[in-house]
Amino acid sequence: MGDSQQPEYVTSGFVPPSIHSAALLAGDTYSHFSPVPPSLLPPSDAGPDAAGPPCALGVDEAGRGPVLGPMVYGVFYLPLPLSDPLLRDTHHFDDSKVLTPVVRSALMQTLCTPDSNLHSSCGWAVASLSARDIGAGMLRPGVSVYNLNAQAMDATVELIKGVYARGVNVREIYVDTIGQPAAYQAKLERVFPTAKITVAKKADSLYPCVSAASVCAKVTRDAALETLWRARNKGGRAIQEGDEAAPEQGEKTMAWGSGYPSDGRCVSWLKGNMHPVFGWGPECRFSWGTAKDMIEAAPTKGGGVKVEWPVDEDTDTHRMTDFFVSRDQEKDGDELGTWFGTPAGLEAF
Repeated sequence: MGDSQQPEYVTSGFVPPSIHSAALLAGDTYSHFSPVPPSLLPPSDAGPDAAGPPCALGVDEAGRGPVLGPMVYGVFYLPLPLSDPLLRDTHHFDDSKVLTPVVRSALMQTLCTPDSNLHSSCGWAVASLSARDIGAGMLRPGVSVYNLNAQAMDATVELIKGVYARGVNVREIYVDTIGQPAAYQAKLERVFPTAKITVAKKADSLYPCVSAASVCAKVTRDAALETLWRARNKGGRAIQEGDEAAPEQGEKTMAWGSGYPSDGRCVSWLKGNMHPVFGWGPECRFSWGTAKDMIEAAPTKGGGVKVEWPVDEDTDTHRMTDFFVSRDQEKDGDELGTWFGTPAGLEAF
């Protein structure tokens, strides 16, 4: 599920309801689900086995590669017959990477406007995987490493399960992937056996519902990055939920740029804002090579403090039974028999 770097980060002015400021600033992972349009649910007087109209659901992500900010997964669903005419023909959804920030923001705002046909016919959800949690999973020791692909798969599955749990009749699922489509598709088919699942590269350009999911993910990711920037920037103001305030006059970009390691502004910001002991805040993925290399090199360059963690040596090899050993044990090796004293032979009776 690819997301290439934008040449210039431009603040959008519209903040979607998927921005949960408190969770973002605390470094927490969270999910946001839009209300399900009543038109997608079974009639209230229908029986327990009734289902709403069959829906298509698309999945895409934004922010897989950056060292700063969350990775955001988005899902978007709507009735199957509306996919092309509503999304492609009427509103011109496309892969978020080929849309300008202004267009993406306008599409997201329309989706969140109650009297729009998008709002009344479609639903969406996002999972924001925090930089802190991504790094913590990838830095687990040994075989317990929780790699990025596993985190991505779990986020995808939980979002789709959440849509099903809200009563939506999902019949077709379309997923954009950067890995091997066949293996990814097989995993999802085992979890969702009743749905027709299509996993493909460049799905965000091929399937309108995936294009819409990419817009939801990208707008949320960009607004989250700006929220973190304003909180980090002294004198700035963190974006609050429901805030639609435009950026301050003259402010077009953030000093850390797009958050990608290939962005010179991002690297410069990391170098100039590293705490000598703690590195950076919850906006940084410490598992990324860019951050790890800076932290490891900092003590030799006078920009950090080297911390030596004591090795946890297990020198105590005693067993519980060692505390109940009698002299007779040394002779006959009857370890368990000497727990409560000297074993008695038959001659004692």
